[in-house]
Amino acid sequence: MEELIQLKEKLDGERPVNWADFPDIGLYKDQVVSYMYRQLIHFEEEGRLTSAMINNYIKGRLLPRAKGKKYTREHLAGLTEICILKQILSVENTGFLLHQELQGDNQEAFYEKFCNILDQALTETSTQIHTDWDAGSLSDIALRLAVSSYCQKLVCERLLEIIRNRKEEDGPEGSGETNPKRGKKQEKEQEKKRDDNEIRKK
Repeated sequence: MEELIQLKEKLDGERPVNWADFPDIGLYKDQVVSYMYRQLIHFEEEGRLTSAMINNYIKGRLLPRAKGKKYTREHLAGLTEICILKQILSVENTGFLLHQELQGDNQEAFYEKFCNILDQALTETSTQIHTDWDAGSLSDIALRLAVSSYCQKLVCERLLEIIRNRKEEDGPEGSGETNPKRGKKQEKEQEKKRDDNEIRKK
């Protein structure tokens, strides 16, 4: 099937550029929008990055502000990561995950890691596509892929929730202080134990 051949070709051949291949000079916002379209796999115009989206990512602190109205490699790398992850995650969870991953890593190292993971995932997905699939079986295959994506999304969001809860329990980073909510919970537990001991004594 010709469409499946084209799909495999895209999955096998289209990749974001390496860090070293980003433009050496800063780009204006309209140039960034045009550039980012070539960074991602697209089958239609819908869902393209817009200037308004870039503004929202900056306001939401997913992306640093432009330097003199120009966007650098850091911005292009960040936008590549955001545009891919937000297909699966909410903008809030996308920002949280990127913040977690960038701790202790510089932007270049993380971007290369991200691209390696993406390359592996695209290659694995491509190997599962058979160009001789019968047209009548496509809906069944699409259903299986959709359910599988749901399950993986479920796990991903739960993992992020666990990370977020643990950070809240541990309190401010590097402060050594316990989160007030956790402290109150411990106080209630200790109070309950004292009450139970009093009851046993009686």
